Amino acid sequence: MTMLRRFFLFFLVNGLVVITLSVVMNVLGVGNYLTPYGIDYTQMAVFCLLWGMGGAFISLLMSRAIAKWSSGVQLIDPNTNDPSLRFIVNLIHDLSQKAGLSTMPEIGIYDSPEPNAFATGPSKSRALVAVSTGLLSRMNQNEIAGVLGHEITHISNGDMVTMTLLQGVVNAFVMFLSRVIAFAVTSRGRDDERSPGFLYYIVQIALEVVFMILGSIVVAWFSRWREYRADAGGAKLAGKRNMIEALEELRRTYELVPANGQPIVQTLQISSRPSGLMALFASHPPLEQRIAKLQESVEG
Repeated sequence: MTMLRRFFLFFLVNGLVVITLSVVMNVLGVGNYLTPYGIDYTQMAVFCLLWGMGGAFISLLMSRAIAKWSSGVQLIDPNTNDPSLRFIVNLIHDLSQKAGLSTMPEIGIYDSPEPNAFATGPSKSRALVAVSTGLLSRMNQNEIAGVLGHEITHISNGDMVTMTLLQGVVNAFVMFLSRVIAFAVTSRGRDDERSPGFLYYIVQIALEVVFMILGSIVVAWFSRWREYRADAGGAKLAGKRNMIEALEELRRTYELVPANGQPIVQTLQISSRPSGLMALFASHPPLEQRIAKLQESVEG
């Protein structure tokens, strides 16, 4: 049932993105970038930018709802009397104040044995922090403070928006370059340059796949960099020792973390397990490297 729900959500979100962008394109009259004289590069640039950035930002706007629905997140009442949940609410409130957030994020809990948490949302004032039941049962309060300090830092750094901007730019460049190169390759010796032909679309799709793979490496590299920055921020908010202990506990139990979780959630989780060439595409650095980097930093 969970898998069916995720497939349905995937197609629903992508369908909404396509429909929304198609309507916008028609209203703006964008998309006719092939002329009798060749490519209208300005029109093509606008077309690619709208599709690349538009899809990324629509997904961002829907990120909280998607995370809640796909992971089964239940919001925690800020006035809860449950001791363990009360601790989480108070801790996130304190960490948010230390991080300078003007609006406290929504707080949720989801059922999973993994000791993990994630942050998502379209802005600092509309963020969600969710913790797993495994986190509450397997970690002590100091370790939980380190994990949540890490997630609050993601919010205060604006990582959700930054990652969306980067992904949107990559998407736009992939679309633009693949179309330009495909047109140049397939239009040689042809009289009718306005109609590129079937081969053009085959080459375009092949190039998009190649460029998207290369672009994913860039996005993943930036994601790993911001994880180190979130670790440093978590150490500043919750204490360096608490942050290190949290990462060490995650390393001891990392086999419980799903390797193929929901992408929109997995991106902002605190742990992953890259290895070999796949490390180039990993959103998180190895836990060993993150712990070592914190241990080498100046005591805070």
